[in-house]
Amino acid sequence: MRYPASETAEKHERILNEAAKLFRERGFAVGVAEIMQAAGLTHGAFYAHFKSKDDLAAEALVRAFSQSSDRAYAATANAMEAKQVFLERYLSAKHRDRPGAGCAIAALGAEIARNMAVRAPFTEQVKRMIAGMATSFGRKHKASARQNAMHLLSAVVGALILARAVDDPKLSDEILASVRERLAST
Repeated sequence: MRYPASETAEKHERILNEAAKLFRERGFAVGVAEIMQAAGLTHGAFYAHFKSKDDLAAEALVRAFSQSSDRAYAATANAMEAKQVFLERYLSAKHRDRPGAGCAIAALGAEIARNMAVRAPFTEQVKRMIAGMATSFGRKHKASARQNAMHLLSAVVGALILARAVDDPKLSDEILASVRERLAST
């Protein structure tokens, strides 16, 4: 039975959104069957939407970046201190505690380094993120704005990973606060 194109597109979107969330929560080891179940579909329907799990992972990664950047843009678009707003949201307990709704770089970066199927889309998304940060938080000189964006991105991602990894809640909070305060002053 063939479904209308609009219904097929809606199912595809559900699969991507669930995969983006589950991959950020638990990594690329999440199975196709679990993703399809979360999307309210059967495992057998997967191949009507994707050639392979690697194709799904690549598309879901782009979706995760899009979701994160949409939220960041909405929060900082009209802010007088866009960098400060970004730091407060990114280096927060809420972001730390909700990886499924957060930054794909912090959630999946180490796995992506070992997964050739998703490295190209990941690289493209990181380039976009750096460019956006350089524009939003930039300085007068384009080269220094780009370098500043790379340093800022590297620092916030590293801080978030550390804050998620330690088993001491006070230390986790301290990492977020310390890095947030230091980056706000530079």
